[in-house]
Amino acid sequence: MEKQGEERKRAFDGLPVFAKELIAGGVAGGFAKTGVAPLERVKILFQTRQAEFCSLGLLGSFTKVGKTEGVLGFYRGNGASVARIVPYAALHFMAYEEYRRWIIHYNPNIGRGPVLDLIAGSFAGGTAVLFTYPLDLVRTKLAFQVIDSPKLNVKGLVFPSEQVYKGVLDCFSKTYKEAGIRGLYRGVAPTLYGIFPYSGLKFYFYEEMKRRVPEKHKKDITVKLACGSVAGLLGQTFTYPLDVIRRQMQVQRVSASNGAEVKGTIDTLLMIAQRHGWKHLFSGLSLNYIKVVPSVAIGFTVYDVMKSYLRVPSRDEAVIEAVVTNNRHSQASSLHS
Repeated sequence: MEKQGEERKRAFDGLPVFAKELIAGGVAGGFAKTGVAPLERVKILFQTRQAEFCSLGLLGSFTKVGKTEGVLGFYRGNGASVARIVPYAALHFMAYEEYRRWIIHYNPNIGRGPVLDLIAGSFAGGTAVLFTYPLDLVRTKLAFQVIDSPKLNVKGLVFPSEQVYKGVLDCFSKTYKEAGIRGLYRGVAPTLYGIFPYSGLKFYFYEEMKRRVPEKHKKDITVKLACGSVAGLLGQTFTYPLDVIRRQMQVQRVSASNGAEVKGTIDTLLMIAQRHGWKHLFSGLSLNYIKVVPSVAIGFTVYDVMKSYLRVPSRDEAVIEAVVTNNRHSQASSLHS
């Protein structure tokens, strides 16, 4: 068994560093997202179906989904979620490492402190979002659907009980037919507003806390989990209202309770404040804390473990290797010319 494990590790040795980081990030994202899928489903219902679920509370909402949809109901939209998070996390972690190397390469005198992680993390988050946002939109629309008997809302209107979208491909197709590419990127603005500070702060706090851990405990998985938990918690607190705005914008065309279509981030912000009050911008935050702690902790921990398994060199070693390789290419080019 040990020989097989070593052979598998050696099979990855020929891959470039960025490819190993893509694999490590994708695996980390898949583990983290699947682990918190039930909490994510209920959180989305909190954010987008104020009248139906917020009054029930956390346990009541779990009970309602369990009774009406069964265990699989907690994973509604999770296929799209995992399909999104694997490439998203892969791009996110890989882009972070690449941006960090590029910044150091072009600015050799820059410090290796948390500010570097803040900048690299912010741009990595924005890059990953732009490439994978349509999958997040589809996941939200699927999770928004509730299979239940018709319910009356506060205005006496009936919520439709039939499924608008029958699956990931059906949702993609209908969304594209309704509004084209713009429809697939509805709500991307507040997502980018939020992901830049959130992603940057997440990496900032995680790397800064790891630096303060004694050398003998740096490889301790419990320590990594603790650092990841606190990093996600602090980063999410500052950016959560933008997440609520994004979800509302994503489900505008599905929600029967919305009147005229709301356009833009500011209009959506004002609509939420007028209809539900400013407190709704933090609706589901306590549940999000419960979700973020294991999600970010698992993500960072699995990523570090996978990097070790794939024999990814340390960040400083990778930077030195990249600089040496670039110098060799430059010398070769000058010789040929």
